[in-house]
Amino acid sequence: MNEAVVKRIREASQDPKIWLRVVSERLSLTRYVFLVQIEDGIATAAQRASLEYADAVLIGWPEQDAEDVVDVDAQQLATVHEQVANMEGYIPRFQDMERTGNVDGLADTLIRITERVAEVRRIYQPGFPLPTFAEIRRVVQEEWDADMDRIDPDNSDPTVDDIERMKVETDHRHHQSEEHEEQENEA
Repeated sequence: MNEAVVKRIREASQDPKIWLRVVSERLSLTRYVFLVQIEDGIATAAQRASLEYADAVLIGWPEQDAEDVVDVDAQQLATVHEQVANMEGYIPRFQDMERTGNVDGLADTLIRITERVAEVRRIYQPGFPLPTFAEIRRVVQEEWDADMDRIDPDNSDPTVDDIERMKVETDHRHHQSEEHEEQENEA
């Protein structure tokens, strides 16, 4: 959506709450594109955090006529328009990074888009508690560190190849254990 489309939506809709739907749909689409980009590999903690942040902002998204969605005044609506324009400013960059496969850049841009959407949601739904990216990032990093420690407690900085090798070895040991149990049960 470019500035011309934003302008047409603004002019065509007499309902200022339309922006609530517009930003949620934009974030849903960019989140999906990002998810497709990372699904074939092992996402880093930063990549996971950007996805989790988008999920946290989208979770429980309200309908425009929900009881806890407030009417906005002219100043708030101007802020909404500014946030939408800022969000849309990130889209061409996001598309370029998608074409070049720059997953880290996509993660960073998804965070920026999500921040704009979160600001719009805060305006329309001020009572809804939204986490910050820093909060999400801290939790995801702790989970990532714990996962890495379980994979190889002696290796503080495993590579993707190390992680894949360890996964194959674990799967192999699990399969052998199941075969051993089956042989004992048959005996």
